[in-house]
Amino acid sequence: MTKLVLLPIVAFAAACAISAPSFAQALEPGEMAVDIPAIAGVIAGDAEWETVWTGPMTADGMSTAPDGNVIFAQEQSNAIWKLWPDGQSFVVLPYVTGAGATSVDADGNIYAVERGCTDPGLMELTCDRATRVMQLTPERRVVADSMADGSSLGRLNDLQVDGEGGAWFTQGALYHTDAQGNVSTVYEPEVFTNGVVTSPDGDMLYVTDRTNVIGIMLNTGERGATSGIFATLDEDTQGFGGDGMAVDADGRLYVTGNAGVYVFAANGEKLGVIPAPRRTITVTLAGPERNMLYVGAMGASTPEGVAWETPEGIRNVAMTIYRVPLLVHGAQ
Repeated sequence: MTKLVLLPIVAFAAACAISAPSFAQALEPGEMAVDIPAIAGVIAGDAEWETVWTGPMTADGMSTAPDGNVIFAQEQSNAIWKLWPDGQSFVVLPYVTGAGATSVDADGNIYAVERGCTDPGLMELTCDRATRVMQLTPERRVVADSMADGSSLGRLNDLQVDGEGGAWFTQGALYHTDAQGNVSTVYEPEVFTNGVVTSPDGDMLYVTDRTNVIGIMLNTGERGATSGIFATLDEDTQGFGGDGMAVDADGRLYVTGNAGVYVFAANGEKLGVIPAPRRTITVTLAGPERNMLYVGAMGASTPEGVAWETPEGIRNVAMTIYRVPLLVHGAQ
């Protein structure tokens, strides 16, 4: 398999390399052998992960473009990438300062969070660009760049569009910005928020609070009211807890964690966990039929088969993107 050429942190253009999928692959350094259990109606017991992309920089905040291809944010190269089914990848939206997460609305418009120069590992890099919630297509527009009191949005995390030109975003707590940049607090967590996604019917918003997934009602007279704990990542007894999330067309929720990708029914019932070769942090259902589960996972190996090690003094987190076929389809 051809992998990304491993380069030092430079301009995004120098990082634009192509990798191809690996089928029936041997384990790479840092990968764990996993046996995927069948989850009725969701995934077959003989399903296997395959590597689609790997490189020395992040692949975070995944979502799915209207054509079914994966898009993801890469903070170090300040860019939004697109990933095709055959493993080809390319920067489709450059100059997104500290790109951290993406979200796509029903019209196919791409939104993202810009983290500016808040990466704690880039000690010598400074800039005066505020962190921002951005609409990137069909034209660039700043959605929000400050809290209601004028303070910074801080180091933004995940993002979910609201279908009205605004978005929900996480940064410690869960916030909402309308299309005019008016920011309000939606949920104050017990620990901290991370992933955020809406149900396919738009009635519920889900946000992680470490190992809990909180449900928030949207299209009711109690808009914004917290319905309580929707689900719990019961196998993540230690570590970071829940991260990225996605939903399928039937309302099932997919949540990345230390144990793998948790699958919950629309009523919050835990259906199972799909273990992965590395620790997953972001997820989307993509492909022409939206029936391929793509995850971004921590760690990568070089073309020589050596585990990638971050250079001293540089936060240049390597990641790998895997995919596995499902028996269900994602929401479109």
